[in-house]
Amino acid sequence: MKDAHHRSAGYYTENSCNIDEFIKLTSQTLDPASVPHACHVEKNVPIYDMVALASNLADPDERRALMAEWADVMMNSAGVIVLKSAYADTAPIDRATTVFRDIIAEEKASSAGKGDHFAASGANDRVWNSLQKHCLRDPEGFALYYGNTAIAAASEAWLGPNYQMTAQVNQVRPGGKAQKAHRDYHLGFQSAAGAARYPAHAHNVTATLTLQGGIAHCDMPIESGPTKLLPFSQLYGAGYLGFHLDDHREHFEQSYIQLALAKGDVVFFNPALLHAAGENKSHDINRLVNLLQVSSAFGRAMESIDRRAMSIRVFPALQSLKKSGALTHHQLEAAIASCAEGYAFPTNLDTDPPIGGNAPKSQADILRDAVNEGWSDAKLQAELDALCNRQIP
Repeated sequence: MKDAHHRSAGYYTENSCNIDEFIKLTSQTLDPASVPHACHVEKNVPIYDMVALASNLADPDERRALMAEWADVMMNSAGVIVLKSAYADTAPIDRATTVFRDIIAEEKASSAGKGDHFAASGANDRVWNSLQKHCLRDPEGFALYYGNTAIAAASEAWLGPNYQMTAQVNQVRPGGKAQKAHRDYHLGFQSAAGAARYPAHAHNVTATLTLQGGIAHCDMPIESGPTKLLPFSQLYGAGYLGFHLDDHREHFEQSYIQLALAKGDVVFFNPALLHAAGENKSHDINRLVNLLQVSSAFGRAMESIDRRAMSIRVFPALQSLKKSGALTHHQLEAAIASCAEGYAFPTNLDTDPPIGGNAPKSQADILRDAVNEGWSDAKLQAELDALCNRQIP
């Protein structure tokens, strides 16, 4: 077999996949000295105590150093981080859980919400586009939930500013089976033949365009089937073809790790990391996770989101939460980033020209101005409608 990083005239083929190289890459050990902000390392995964690191997130220089460490882990070493107690107060989690379970019940009654990625339909409960559904049903709860500075920092660490948040709820009931090992969107959603049509450099770039995350909505012991992960597997160049191969999947099943999570913990990982939801072997745990699929401003998100409707709906709640002090400035920024479109493009530069710079105002800029300047609901809606009209060719 050829070396895993071998490219045939700039493309990966099945012959680029080398099980020995894959095993070697995924048999590494994470050096704790390389993750000085972590409270400990468990099964090659650095664990970060976000209560202890709260002051780091509040200081710009320390926040940047922490984000650089997280990005290095996801790019160059284990590929996965766990943020313990990202929600020190789990009340927003419980409030969101109620919303999600109401949606699950309604969609099951209407036969909506069927289908799944890498798992049989009906093996679990899915809520597609939980982001928008959550916002429209409970805008205040949405703002408190996504006004989370740890989630914002992790998203920015991998994707930079103006990232695009999407989310999908996955509830796996007792007896729910495991997923097949896979990589994620973009190329992870291609067949092996489809992925092979993209040049090798695109395989390297695609992993930097999205970030996978999961918010634990309940305590998740190993028996409940938390996500199976294979640290360092994102380093395998031909992995978007390799994960389809039986020998690679067999190695995953022999070598994966699982981490018990508590309600309010959040896990983030490189989308090229080989992973799969685990089997729920418990008798009484409905394992509920809100899966975050965060996209770069430079890529295409997986789901279509009506961010204008979300912005209009959440605006009164943001104003109220700002006035009461329930959300700090940084938490408001995190909530806005998870709601409105932060990137000004694509647009129609004839009708939406840049003023005072290289880019016109984005939807998030308008929502931010509305919150900071105390606009009326009608003024915000008018400004967002005007932006939409300017962007139309």
